[in-house]
Amino acid sequence: MQPVLKDSLSLVVPVYGNEASIDALLKAIASIRQRCQGGFEAVFVVDGSPDRSYALLHERLPQAGFPSQLISLSRNFGAFSAIRVGLEKARGSVIAVMAADLQEPPELVLGFYDALKNDAHDVAFGVREGRSDPWLSKLASSAFWSLYRRLVMRDIPKGGVDIFAITARFRERLLSLGESNTSLLAQLFWLGGRRSFISYERRSREHGKSAWTLGKKMRYLSDSIFAFTDLPVRILIALGVVAMTIAIVLSVVTLAAKLSGLVPVPGYTGTMLTVLFFGAFNSLALGVVGTYAWRAFENTKGRPLAVIQSEETFNEGSE
Repeated sequence: MQPVLKDSLSLVVPVYGNEASIDALLKAIASIRQRCQGGFEAVFVVDGSPDRSYALLHERLPQAGFPSQLISLSRNFGAFSAIRVGLEKARGSVIAVMAADLQEPPELVLGFYDALKNDAHDVAFGVREGRSDPWLSKLASSAFWSLYRRLVMRDIPKGGVDIFAITARFRERLLSLGESNTSLLAQLFWLGGRRSFISYERRSREHGKSAWTLGKKMRYLSDSIFAFTDLPVRILIALGVVAMTIAIVLSVVTLAAKLSGLVPVPGYTGTMLTVLFFGAFNSLALGVVGTYAWRAFENTKGRPLAVIQSEETFNEGSE
């Protein structure tokens, strides 16, 4: 990690497929820089973006009007891995995360800085009070965060959290958690600390299409469940109890049918039901146990969560 600069703000921006919003993004960050009382830097992490995001940033950051770092990852590792890289490279005493699509109001970053700069809190979260999205997107998001709160982390606000800020000291605690296939957001809440919640209304998307697809949401939800709760194991135990109950009932029914002579082929019905039921149950159990075993194996490899391809630093007003 980089040495910490006192009374300064680092802004971490993961970038993927944001070519169309680069100009507006740089303009918004320049505005934040002008209003920030203290040191400032922006840390852009290009997460294997397939478009010209990196080329545009490389071209325009020298004249952007604020100090910055430009980091390119060797491939797409995911937004949360990119954010962790940005957190590692940030030098500010307060480190905020901002989405490159500008759906969150940029001035929210200044609210984060004000909440954390005097060491009154360890972490600040942006809490959505509303969102200017299509109704189907709102419905899917509400369902996702409802499941997340119920199954993973009850402390998370109902509307979910997309952006946050932490102190440099809290960053050290976060980066000490090195497990892979996990949830950065759940890690933040698991660490506890003194929290500040700042409300905002999410803006409509003006450029591009969200990369946060339903498939990625479901994978993130499953990663969070397996990393932060024993719910799948408890479900297996419950299913085991149900299976045992059904097996006992089937045994009683099969025995009664055999004694009364109602089954033409003795034992056939009971045997087939038992084999089918327990075969399916065993497959489910093996899948859940295998998932935990795979995740434990992945963490023993010690691989980095992301690989840096290149990194550059641009000073304010450099040519």
